[in-house]
Amino acid sequence: MLGSTHGTLTTDSRRARAIACGEQRPGPAVHDQVDDTDVSGRPLYAAVPDLDRFFRPESVAVVGASDAEGRPNTGITRQLLSWAERVGARVHPVHPTRPSVFGIPCSPSVAELPEQVDLAVLLVADPLPVVGELAEAKVRFAVAFASGFAETGEAGAAVQDQLAAAARKAGLRLLGPNTNLNAFERFRDDLEGPAIALITQSGHQGRPVFALQELGIRLSHWAPTGNEADLETADFISWFAERPEVGAIACYVEGLKDGRSFLLAADRAARRKVPVVAVKVGRTEAGARTAASHTGKLTGADDVVDAAMRQYGVIRVNGLDELQDTAALLARARAPRAEGVVVYSISGGTGAHVADLAAEAGLQLPALSSAKQAELHQWIPEYLSVANPVDNGGHPVGDARGRKIIDAILADPAVGVLICPITGPFPPLSDRLVRDLVEAAETTDKLVCVVWGSPVGTEPAYRDVLLGSSRVATFRTVGNCLTAVRAYLGHHRFVRDYHSPFDEAPRTLSPSFRKAAALMRSGQQLSEHAAKQLLRAYGIRVPREQLVTSAAGAVRAAAQVGYPVVMKASGARIAHKTELGLVKVGLTSASQVRDVYRELTDIARYEGVSLDGVLVCQMIERGVEMVVGVTHDELFGPTVTVGLGGVLVEVLRDAAVRVPPFGEEQVRDMLAELRGRALLDGVRGRPPADLDALVEVVLRVQRMALELGDDLAELDINPLVVLDRGQGAVALDALVVCR
Repeated sequence: MLGSTHGTLTTDSRRARAIACGEQRPGPAVHDQVDDTDVSGRPLYAAVPDLDRFFRPESVAVVGASDAEGRPNTGITRQLLSWAERVGARVHPVHPTRPSVFGIPCSPSVAELPEQVDLAVLLVADPLPVVGELAEAKVRFAVAFASGFAETGEAGAAVQDQLAAAARKAGLRLLGPNTNLNAFERFRDDLEGPAIALITQSGHQGRPVFALQELGIRLSHWAPTGNEADLETADFISWFAERPEVGAIACYVEGLKDGRSFLLAADRAARRKVPVVAVKVGRTEAGARTAASHTGKLTGADDVVDAAMRQYGVIRVNGLDELQDTAALLARARAPRAEGVVVYSISGGTGAHVADLAAEAGLQLPALSSAKQAELHQWIPEYLSVANPVDNGGHPVGDARGRKIIDAILADPAVGVLICPITGPFPPLSDRLVRDLVEAAETTDKLVCVVWGSPVGTEPAYRDVLLGSSRVATFRTVGNCLTAVRAYLGHHRFVRDYHSPFDEAPRTLSPSFRKAAALMRSGQQLSEHAAKQLLRAYGIRVPREQLVTSAAGAVRAAAQVGYPVVMKASGARIAHKTELGLVKVGLTSASQVRDVYRELTDIARYEGVSLDGVLVCQMIERGVEMVVGVTHDELFGPTVTVGLGGVLVEVLRDAAVRVPPFGEEQVRDMLAELRGRALLDGVRGRPPADLDALVEVVLRVQRMALELGDDLAELDINPLVVLDRGQGAVALDALVVCR
């Protein structure tokens, strides 16, 4: 049965589904993986590669090493020698014609290395032949710098596939091709505290984060993934998330190699409470096109990428300046004691402006209590506002009052973050203010942020005092400060409540699957009647209806369904029935039903549409029209969408998307994202809609997407009418396309 209706099943999923339908006994391959894979056979946990010997090898082979002046390989060899000395690794140059390189004896080939090496750095134009040699030498890791692979187009992508296959066969892990020397940079070892681990597909884009070391912020690793023929962003996220020294992971991503791997890695980081901050290019067509030309990756539909990142707590930022500021704050700041933000300034105008921007950014600015305001007015004139923002008028910061004001604000239990914008230097007041802020930050477990607005940046108050503090978070722009604070509060809120959806993903097929599998038709669009049978199989309610093939049968069906009725033509290739005049509503008599049956069949004959019959349906007149659907994303596989339905789906495009698996809370988050969410709460005297029933439908659709997998190319329930609270939801129409 399944062989005829599932033309695109993978071997594992075909076997699993055959088992579920009683056609095969479970064997070891399926049984052994039941705890580690979901119903579609996909992994539920991220595999963490052991990269210790990549970053800290004991021995390194440099294939193509050179010491000839003016040669590109010479500069690279020199940097690798310096790096190896820092990490304590032995270096073995490899070159077929040189007896030595920089005074170190040279091996003519990989096969003649004096010892087994951990890492091979390939300074050759064509790394493919060398990979086979590395296999015999049992090398664990290799780096390929050469370009001319997937970034050049289809021909280059084919060669890159060969390189990846050779690496897999060799049993080694490969970084690159089209990568660079960033992994072998000199990192400062005199800095303390949690570090940032950096991942970039373009080395130059990591430079601003790398430069944070000059401001006293520690970096531990840099992974320049290049074209990701083998090792990818997800591998490094998973490994970095397990490193005790890593406080945050910063990523510059041009394209994801595999969406599922990325989500599993993000899930691992979320479980470990390690923040991941990412710039992901490809928001626009131009950006996606450029990214593809650079690294040869699929960028993915950006709304799906965006939703998937939010779903697993990845903090997406827009620019490299935001990446460095947000990652630095998240790496170093302690968990918040409260979510309230107070803006403190010496200028009412500055305070009002920043408070405005903070509220617009979604931060909570609680009004300080009357008791707290009375306390502050001991040191601040009564005519100045201290509710929040707090305006001190300037003069108090020049004496002992300044520190007392800061301590009083931080002592408020509703306050978790203090933001002090300093628009420009005004010694000696600014120097005293900065010193007080730094000293206060050392005595509190709350976050103190300073925005140093001077365009100069050479002032001692900034360079020495602020940047010399590991407790104050210093920014150069208000926008970056607010972005980072919002990410900081959001991250800790997210990980505090995080429950991995992969833990709750279904491991076994539901009883509904067998019925559903029998309805699928490979490569075809189902008729509405068959599509609704599929929904019924998964417990999704549809109207009372009957499929008829005669006018007399239509009249009998209408009497049984109950007037008024809706009549629709039903056929496998009808996508837009309304536009063709193949839907009639509000029929109230047998004569109307008889006439409409003839009309619908005549239209279908004229339009050349093949019918399997005419549906006579119960008419549902009241409710909120929604759309729930499944599409197949190139990166992430099945995705589930919910939004306003009916004609509004095309006009407003008000929808939210998630990548399965997900739970009830994620569905409610999806609904909260909709601009038209208020319609479900009841407007203009209408009672609230049955929100629980809508959530249940979305979860059942997700189950369908997971179990049918790639075979379900598209599902569109539109409209799904959500009735008044307690009355359920009804799928009035459905489109199903099988792959």
